[in-house]
Amino acid sequence: NYNQSVYPMQIIFYLLGAVVILLSIKKIKNADRIINVILSFLWLWMGIVYHLIYFASINKAAYLFGGIFILQGLLFFYHGVLNNKLSFKFRFDIPRWVGALLITFGLIVYPVLGYAFGHFYPASPTFGLPCPTTIFTFGILLWFDKKIPISILIIPFIWSVIGFFAALKLGVYEDTGLFVAGISGILMIALRNNKKPTFQIE
Repeated sequence: NYNQSVYPMQIIFYLLGAVVILLSIKKIKNADRIINVILSFLWLWMGIVYHLIYFASINKAAYLFGGIFILQGLLFFYHGVLNNKLSFKFRFDIPRWVGALLITFGLIVYPVLGYAFGHFYPASPTFGLPCPTTIFTFGILLWFDKKIPISILIIPFIWSVIGFFAALKLGVYEDTGLFVAGISGILMIALRNNKKPTFQIE
């Protein structure tokens, strides 16, 4: 129902994902703010449209999930747009290559695996929905150019665990990448953050 109702937003989400990637590779004026506006929009969309409007009709826990996704969207807006604390730049190092793999997984490999497992559109999670978008988010966060506030990481990591185990029960095996993204993302970001100052809770 969600996929059919919001179409062609899925195409727009892919275009926005491409904009995030391009602006991280080729920086222009206000590139980081634009990236963070897009990330904020994606998480607010998932919280309001997917969780509260659609998912809540079959699972009341969606009201809680919607709330924390909205909070994540506001955190991206606060830290990345208002305070300009989240900067992204692709360079040739291991964390950023892992980030590139996660981005590729979220945008391309995820739907291909879904098709292989028998999840055909519109009965399949599309980009702009929580699991593939969280994988993509961890990938972009691994391209960070400034230290990331720990508050930005908490909700995506929690969802990577909750969403993974819930998806296994539903047979959405492509969400294995969600758990991998959460673990690898949080560890590599922590290591890179700690090369400079230590984590700050903000």
